Amino acid sequence: MEAKAIAKYVRMSSRKVGVVLDLIRGKNINEAFAILNYTPKDAAEVIYKVLKSAVANAENNLNLDVSRLYVSDAYACQGPTLKRFQPHAQGRAFRILKRTSHVTVVVKERA
Repeated sequence: MEAKAIAKYVRMSSRKVGVVLDLIRGKNINEAFAILNYTPKDAAEVIYKVLKSAVANAENNLNLDVSRLYVSDAYACQGPTLKRFQPHAQGRAFRILKRTSHVTVVVKERA
């Protein structure tokens, strides 16, 4: 049995989110929460909320034991990119790509 939570359209690039996801993949839930609390990246706050939601899904929807849960899979896919323009010299425009991502966290119960 596995429980999953997804945060869509997070205003952060998937590469930046992926760095923090690599820290918690395969860890126990309590250890993952501790890592996210002390990680000084903006992505850690978003991932904390997604992980908390996945644990709640496991507990309430699937009746899994919270003390035996671990992060089995965690990944960030690229979402739609917002295109913005910044004026430059002599009437030119500089394109700014504001990237988004979809963050997925899957938790399972240890056997």
